[in-house]
Amino acid sequence: MPLVIAHLPTGHNPAQKHALLEKSTQAVVESLNAPISAIRIMLQEYPEEASMCAGQAGAMQLLYFVYLIEGRSSQLKAALMAALHEAAVSSLGISTDEVRVVIHDMPKTDIGLAGGISAAAAGR
Repeated sequence: MPLVIAHLPTGHNPAQKHALLEKSTQAVVESLNAPISAIRIMLQEYPEEASMCAGQAGAMQLLYFVYLIEGRSSQLKAALMAALHEAAVSSLGISTDEVRVVIHDMPKTDIGLAGGISAAAAGR
């Protein structure tokens, strides 16, 4: 844990997507002091006709959904939001106006970890 899903429209080249994955991972490591071995990041791409931003189909946007085990401070979450914005801007060349970050704090009982046990059972 953390689990990050980046939703974006199709059209980015493999180098941009790889850079986004790497920079997003580094953003999580640096802002939350999370061990890299615990971080999971995935990209979900949508065709132009399957997304809309500001009333425009297929408009450039990036939406991060971040799932965290409950308990991090608002300061750490703010640092994560800023770092993910920077990762998106520097990787894809988009404006910060086109980036959103949604953080979900998950109860320790609702997150399954390695070995099929909850974070609470693992003592997190």
